[in-house]
This record gives sequence, structure tokens and C-alpha cells, in this order.
Amino acid sequence: MAARPSFADLPLRAGDPPYSAWGLWGLDDEIGTLSRTSKNLLTDEIVAAAAREEIRTGVRISLDWPLDKLQPPGFGRQAFHQQLIAKPPRTVNDDVITINTQSSSQWDGLRHFAYQKEKLFYGGRSMEDFHGPDATKVNGIQAMAHSGIIGRGVLIDHVSYCLEHDKPFSFQSGRSIPLSELQATAAFQNLSFRPGDILFIRSGFTAMYETLSSDERVKLAQPNPPTYSGVQAGEEFARWAWETQFAAVAGDAPSFEAWRAYLIILQLMHRIEHTNAESTAPKTSPSLHEILLSGWGCPIGELFDLESLAAHCRATRRWSFFLASIPLKSPGGAASPPNAIAIF
Repeated sequence: MAARPSFADLPLRAGDPPYSAWGLWGLDDEIGTLSRTSKNLLTDEIVAAAAREEIRTGVRISLDWPLDKLQPPGFGRQAFHQQLIAKPPRTVNDDVITINTQSSSQWDGLRHFAYQKEKLFYGGRSMEDFHGPDATKVNGIQAMAHSGIIGRGVLIDHVSYCLEHDKPFSFQSGRSIPLSELQATAAFQNLSFRPGDILFIRSGFTAMYETLSSDERVKLAQPNPPTYSGVQAGEEFARWAWETQFAAVAGDAPSFEAWRAYLIILQLMHRIEHTNAESTAPKTSPSLHEILLSGWGCPIGELFDLESLAAHCRATRRWSFFLASIPLKSPGGAASPPNAIAIF
């Protein structure tokens, strides 16, 4: 595999947004870290090696949460709706579903989240490229669907690590999970990483959600934007993800990175220093959505159902698996259900 630029070399071009890698995989690239070129992570050889090494028993585990599970979804999103249509006189049914593609398990695509200050998406595309009379399908999720998100998956079971080490953790606290805890969890699991890995982080959101009453679920979704725990945003995680060479990252939380409303708005719009409200965070914390999605073209997965996966990993002491995920071929789509399965 050809060497990639170091993290210190980002951005690659003067004037591009912070930490961006625009042009590394071609000026017209639409799939970023999923590229099959020799400079990237999911080459045919890497995927074939993952299949040979990870598929041993044939056990298969779906990673999609039900489409209607979040009732109501957060971030002001539309809830799932299904209409079952009888077709008399035949004994036949059709159905029509209406979904926000980010109201359950999802891959965020490269139209979802721009660099907020620059108002630019991956490769320098703007809202004008997606909306209006001159709009195209560029950066749509259909580009990722062509070859899928397929390779070696790895699970960091952070919530189990916290429970086993008597570390308190409240998902609704807005607490950031620092990189040091993720690395400690990986070491505890004896999990090592390879270029092209697809990283999953279990934080316990879906398990917690299953225990809530209907009223508690409504209350959880009311703040807009809400407060959720997740990976600590900032340069430290971004550097690790770049140097470890993950092809994609995902978790079971509604937002992959911790979402503390007033801080995230400040850091996105102004990139100012953190207040003392989160003393464990670095002085500056650019959004991982900006860096990964719009800087590198790296898909971010959210609300994956990792409960059965984690149980199987704990039982077998295997924390890696073969992942096959094919997003919808939705031309110009901003996101998609993952249609993901782990194979052991």
C-alpha cells in the first residue's frame, strides 16, 4: 500500500479547510477513505484478506436497529411511517414507507455535514451543487453503495469496559469519551488494528433506550439539538483515526461524537477555545463530522445495533469480524440505512 501523507501534512493544499485531504484520491473523488486505489484502505486485496481471516464459523449478526425504534427521533427528524396497502381482489400487499434516513441505523454520507465556517463539503462542493437548477448528484450516497462498505470490522465495547472497571457512565450526561479510554478498552480486549479496519464503538445507547418508557423517550428527544454522550471531538481522535487508517467509523449513539449543544454550536461556527465547562477536552475541538465526512470522505455510522454483536464477541473473545454493508442506491442521498451484517 502506498504511503499516505502524515496527519501533520493536513490540509494537503493551502487554503483548504483544517485537516482536509482533498485531492488525495483525485479531484473528482466521491468516496474518500472507501476508495479501492493503491493509496487507500479498502483495496480488493485488503477485503479478500479480511474475508479469508474473519469468516470461520458462518455466524451472522445484523447490525441494523429497527426502522421504527426511535419514537420520536431526535434532532427534529421525521419518524418512520409505513402504509400497508391491500391489493384486492388478489390476496396481495404492497407497502409504502416514509423515513428520514437518519432516524435509525445510518451511514452519514458526504452530503450530510459540511465544514460549517467554510460551508464546503468533501472535495470543496457547496450547497449550490446539491440544490437549485444546476444541482447534480455529486457526493450522493449512491457512490458509496456501488462497492459497499465491506472489510474487517472491529468492536470497541466501551460500556462493558466501564462496567467491568467500575467506571460510572451516564449516556444522557453529554460526557465525552476520551481517546485514552477507547485505547484502554482495546488493550483490555487484546484488540489490534490494521489499515482499512471499520471501527465500531459500543457506548450503550440502544440498550439504554430499550429500558425507557414512552414518556421518557419523548422527553429524551425534545431538546433540539439534544445532549448525548459520545466520542470526544477534537484533534486527538482525528489524528488517531488518520494514523490508524480506519476506512469508516460507527457507533450505537445518535451522534458519533459527544453532542453538548452550546459547545458544539460555538466550536462549529467559530472554532473558539472551550470554556471551563468541559475541562477534560482539549483547548480546541473541531467537529469530527467536519473532519471525517467533509475532510476525508470517511463515512460515520450512528445508531447501529451492537448489542447482539457485543454479546457474541464477549462469548467468543473475538472482537473482529467480516462486515458487509450496502447503503441504498439513493441518487444524491445524504445518508442511508446501512443494511449491515457481521459475519464470523
